This record gives sequence, structure tokens and C-alpha cells, in this order.
Amino acid sequence: MRIAPVLLVVFGLVSCGYGATLRGSSDDELEALQYVEQIESEILSRRNVGTEAEWAYESDINDANLLVKNEVAAANAAFFKDVAETLAKYDYESFQDEDLKRRVKKLTSLGYAALPEDKFARMLDAINAMQDNYAKVKVCDYHDRTKCDLALEPELTEILANSRDPEELKYYWQQWYDAAGAPTRDDFQTYVDLNGEAARLNNYPTGAEYWLKAYEDDTFEEQVNAVIEELRPLYEQIHAHVRYQLRKYYGDEIVSEKGPIPMHLLGNMWAQDWAGVAAITSPYPDRQQLDVTDEMVRQGYTPIQMFEMGDEFFQSLNMTKLPQSFWEKSILEKPEDGRDLVCHASAWEFSKTDDVRIKQCTRVTMDQFFTAHHELGHVQYFLQYQHLPSVYRDGANPGFHEAVGDVLSLSVSTPKHLEKIGLLKDYVQDEESKLNQFYTAALTKLVFLPFAYTIDKYRWGIFRGDIKPEEYNCKFWEMRSKYSGIEPPVVRSEADLDAPAKYHVSADVEYLRYFVSFIIQFQFHRAACEKAGEYVKGDPIKTLNDCDIYQSAEAGNAIKAMLEMGSSKPWPDAMEVLTGERRMSADALIEYFQPLYDWLVVENERLGAYVGWEETKMCIWL
Repeated sequence: MRIAPVLLVVFGLVSCGYGATLRGSSDDELEALQYVEQIESEILSRRNVGTEAEWAYESDINDANLLVKNEVAAANAAFFKDVAETLAKYDYESFQDEDLKRRVKKLTSLGYAALPEDKFARMLDAINAMQDNYAKVKVCDYHDRTKCDLALEPELTEILANSRDPEELKYYWQQWYDAAGAPTRDDFQTYVDLNGEAARLNNYPTGAEYWLKAYEDDTFEEQVNAVIEELRPLYEQIHAHVRYQLRKYYGDEIVSEKGPIPMHLLGNMWAQDWAGVAAITSPYPDRQQLDVTDEMVRQGYTPIQMFEMGDEFFQSLNMTKLPQSFWEKSILEKPEDGRDLVCHASAWEFSKTDDVRIKQCTRVTMDQFFTAHHELGHVQYFLQYQHLPSVYRDGANPGFHEAVGDVLSLSVSTPKHLEKIGLLKDYVQDEESKLNQFYTAALTKLVFLPFAYTIDKYRWGIFRGDIKPEEYNCKFWEMRSKYSGIEPPVVRSEADLDAPAKYHVSADVEYLRYFVSFIIQFQFHRAACEKAGEYVKGDPIKTLNDCDIYQSAEAGNAIKAMLEMGSSKPWPDAMEVLTGERRMSADALIEYFQPLYDWLVVENERLGAYVGWEETKMCIWL
């Protein structure tokens, strides 16, 4: 779920002022245009070299690759600082050519490169150290403490998803958080301090405003806050049901009636996805669960085949076939040569025609099958906007890139699509099975949203100074409890630092993009389904939650028209091309899950399941 970094750490659409005399005549506008056109080839070349260095390091973490990556990033930072200084001499806000004005604004967005050279190097070192720590964590086996080679991928991820032993789950949870979090404390503080300094150099009060500027809307934070409140009633109902069922399964001593859910029981290291507990919490547990993992294994699926099928899906929409170089250069399985690498699934573009890749330590599971489609969505976006100037080779806003692949996953995950491709057999699609299907989807799509909201709301608080260093950890768990109703399985304190145990925190990846993507993907899905003739509002047969756009060129062409715009226009313009809408709205998501919500309200009342949760007491202030 990540787009790989390009050449250096850049964030925010930021205009830097360097105190030079501003020039704004028509001659200056022509001169600026010529300059921007002149440096385009060098920008692409530098982006390519920078991304190649990033790829080499993340594919084989060692000191030599790190040295090259940092040297390239420093050289690129110096180049882009020179470009920004040159362009800042022009009064580009007065330019008549709106496209040129937009390009110049993006080229004067320096991000961390605005820092002095020594501090830029320190920032890179801090982020690299956090990433390095995250990638190299190994823990000891619960049953054999002399075997200490278990990594997050695949061992810990599989154990968290499949074990039902609460003590084993607690053990692995604590081992991971202790190793992936607190050791980064000094680097994390350096990162926070330099993030703030870079923001001020780019004329923003804090890094929070820096990140939010990418959404080109001063009210966007308020829109996000409104969406999370709009979703809270639905979230509280599913939370109440899951807690009730887990309490019945594990007992009162492990799961309380009214408190937050102990997160180690939810099937995921960060409790961002609860699909792992669908089998023991689903509305109708005796009905067949929608999981084709066993069938994939039985049919001999391979990681390559999973990506080939994703490629075929995009081609069926009249979109672009993956180039041969993709298959030659991507890493689609975890190498067996013992090297350390970043296994977190990521899609990469290298600023050369058709040079696109994916790095994913793919396992043959249904969830990974959907992840493959998600990453291919990023790649398809790369291919559709690669004709644009370099500054526009990005999503319309950070959430767009994440949403595109998930639009495909919403179709791929339907029973009728899985039947079409021969993975689902003898599946009875009655009302009870449908409800189980919606429920499992909610355990992935809905429960993720408060988590995603918290990850950046927490970092905004740190960047703005509202959360002090001496309260970093307990504020984190306070927010996780407040918005998600979960808590750690063991008492934590300010001696711990648990947020960096999530990859995107250690790697300095803005996370609001995922929240936005999980909302707008349903808007995209609804529009694409209408164009495919698979959805008609109010039709009991052609529903939003049973739509498969596979083989619809009309839907594909509409999606493609949006992707081809890259970031050349503000995101509402791009959204309007596909959906006719210009604002983020949760109404499509709520419509998708309406049958589940209606059932949960009645069922929770029937069971007497408590709705809501009490505050956590699992973090102590030292």
C-alpha cells in the first residue's frame, strides 16, 4: 500500500521565497517557460537515478547501498534547490499561463531539501535509521526461545492472523512493538525537529500544514473530521458486535463487556484490519466464508500468476498491458538469499517510459491476491500519466493513487468475479452469505478508517507541538482508544514508543492518503459501476456491493480519463471527470454497507451488546 519515494523527500505544494527581486513581465513569463522546458530532461534523469538508488537500497539493505542512496539524494537536493532559487526570482503568481504557474509552484516545493545541507543529511540519516530498524527486526519463537529469526513478513503476520492462543498473540505483539518502536526514539525526535524546521523554511507553520497542503483545500482537515464523525455510528455497531463475539470466544477475563478490544486478538499487528477474526465473529458462522486461499493453493497459484491475472483485469477494461520490463525487474517474491529488504508492498516508477515495478514479498492468499491488484493500480496510474511533464506525474491528490487499485479490488472480491475466474465453486449466494460477505468487507474497509485517521492526527499533534515528547506514547494509545476502541494487550508507558512500530511512521509516509482513498474509492466504484451497467440506484439486483466492472471498456475508459490527468489539475477537477462530484463524501461507502448496518443495529440490541467503549487504562504516565 505504498508508492515508492521519488529521488528525495518532498512534501507539500510549497512556494519558497528566497528574498530575490520578483520579476513578472510577459518576457519573464516566456523566459520562465523556456527554463522549465529546458530542465525537464535533467529532472527526469535525476529522478531516475534517485529512484534506482532507493530501489537498490530497499531491495538489499546494506551500508554500501545506503551510502549511494544518500549521496544521490544530497546531489538531487542541491539541484532542486538551485531550480527553486532560479524560479523564485519570478513573480509567477502573476503569470497568465495557469499551467506554467502550477508547474513553477511544484518546482519551488523543496520539502526537506530546503534544509541546510548538514541538516538535510541528518534528516535522511534519521529516516533511514528508523526504516533500517523496522526492516531488520527479528523475534524469538514463542515455543522455542532459541529460534530467533522470525520476521514480520511472513511469520508474525501469519501468526497474528491465524493463532487463537491469546498468550502467544500477546507475546508476539509485545516482542514486535518493543523492538520496532522504542529503539527509534532519538531518530524519531530528530525527524520531528527537522520536519518542523523544513516546514518553516517552506513558509508553513508546521509539518501538519505542510502535508495538508497537498490536498489544495484549506477546509480539508475539517472535511476529514466530519467524515469520521459521519462513519462513527456504523463503526460503533461493528465494534460492539466483534467485541461481543470475541468475549464469548475468549471469556470475560480477556475481553471486557464495555472496554476497548485488546488489539492482539484482532488478527493484525496494528488492528487496522480485522479480517483475521471473521471466522469466529461473522453473523452466520455456519455459512461458507468467502475465502479462496485454499482453492488458490489447491490450483497451484504462484505469485507471478496472481499478478498476471491482475494485469488481465486491467486489460479487460481497455487499459494498458504491463510492459515486459515489469516482469524482468520487479521483485514479486521474497528472495531466498538471506538479504534484508523492505518487504512492505510498494509500486515504483522510474521516470523512464514504461519502467514500472512492484516490490512485494507475495504469499499465495486471497488477501495478497487483492493486494496485487491494489499495487497494479498504482502501476496503471504511472502508465497513464507518463506522457505528462515530470511535476504532474503523481496522483491528483495523495489519496487518488491509493484508491485506484482498491476500485479494482472491490470488483475482484465479489463472489461473482471469483466465480468467473474459477476460484469460487459451489458457493450459495443467499441473504445470509451476502451478509457475511459485507461483514468481512467491513472488517477490512470500515475498521481501517479510524486507524488511518489516528496515524496522521497523532503526527499532526506532534508537529504542531500539541503532543509533547514526554507524552508521545500515552497520547498515541489514548487516540487509538478514542477513535478505534482498541488497546494494547500489555500496559505501556512513556518508556515505550509504539507509533514507529507502524512502517509508515518509521518511513515518514503521510498516512491521510489511505483514509482519503478508502472514502473516495467507493465514489469511484459507484461511478464506474454505473458506467458498466452493473449498478442502478434503488435496484435490488444491481447493487453497489455486488458490482464487478471486469471486461467493461466503458468503465475503464472513464477511469483512464481521470488517471491521464495526473496532478495537472486540482483533484476536484479529476474526480469530476469520473464521478461528476467535486467533494469527498462517505455516502457511497455508507450505501455499500447499509444492509450490514441495518442488521447490526437489530442484532446488537437483541444480544444486549454494549455499543461504545470506556477509556483505556493500558498506558501509564511515568
